[in-house]
Amino acid sequence: MSANTYPRRTLMLAAALVATLSGCATVSQPSNVADTLARAPELSTLNSLVAKAGLTDTLKSAGPFTVFAPSNEAFKTVPAKTLTELAANPDKLKALLTYHVVPGKLMAADIKNSNVKSVQGANLALATAGTFVIVETATVTTADIAATNGVVHVVDTVLMPPAPAK
Repeated sequence: MSANTYPRRTLMLAAALVATLSGCATVSQPSNVADTLARAPELSTLNSLVAKAGLTDTLKSAGPFTVFAPSNEAFKTVPAKTLTELAANPDKLKALLTYHVVPGKLMAADIKNSNVKSVQGANLALATAGTFVIVETATVTTADIAATNGVVHVVDTVLMPPAPAK
């Protein structure tokens, strides 16, 4: 082995080690449900409404929670008048958002054809059709986004809670 070979090998090993370690630094750490929503660009509307309703701290708590999270595209289909009414009435906004949350952690594979009680208090109908998961009238488009205190499933429809009984 020449005198030049040893430093070159050391340099190559050091470069490989730095590349490996820098790759590890970019891996995101698991986060709670609220931070998971905040990190997903396609959930920015939901994230801002969660903050407006004062639910961020709740979704950071121990849980566990299953959130059926409407995408930004789903919110675009809600009439502007409805969104204005929700923005003006924090109780209605909170009811709408908590209707999308179920206590416990339900991964897509755990979902069976059944009803589950939402945090809002009304039942949500869950169903599976092959590999598809349906929640009321919404289809899960991205399933099983793991969080430290639950799981998020992106849905294509904003679910409207039933009117309270009079």
